[in-house]
Amino acid sequence: MLNAQNSIVLVIDIQEKLTAMLKEDVKEEIEKKSQKLINAAKILNIETILTEQYPKGLSETILGIKEILKENYNPIEKTSFSALKEKKLANYLKSQDKKHVILCGIETHICVYQTALELLEAGFCVHIPKDICASRNKFEYKCALENLKQEGAKITCLEMILFQWLTSSKHPNFKEIQALIK
Repeated sequence: MLNAQNSIVLVIDIQEKLTAMLKEDVKEEIEKKSQKLINAAKILNIETILTEQYPKGLSETILGIKEILKENYNPIEKTSFSALKEKKLANYLKSQDKKHVILCGIETHICVYQTALELLEAGFCVHIPKDICASRNKFEYKCALENLKQEGAKITCLEMILFQWLTSSKHPNFKEIQALIK
């Protein structure tokens, strides 16, 4: 079970040019829900790590996420599809006492998929909120989620994650988190 003490959030490539390639309704959902996840993580003191795939060509992370993180906006630039190919990130994750990685982003069948496989190989429990992941094509998106489930990733959604973090309506941040999803 997830809790605030055993979790870390890894957001893969939710960048301006990549979100622009998505269908409008998918783009809106990814942007809104990724911001809710990051806001909740911030409220509950859960670390959020961002990656950006070749930002010189694909632009930076979307403005809404940057505004939430403010001074903590410090993305890891990458050119590899798996974020764990960046040794700095891989070593950092291994050094933390967090076994549950909430992994979301774009594109599900490429960068999210390859990162998830490497996290699973490294012994992490990977939770993939399918409502905060996207690919340009729905077929590739579905194929990636099916394969990741077979590999042992937990396919989940934003609200399931948030309420696992809270564990109870008595949690001191319950109303604040609840306000994010209303």
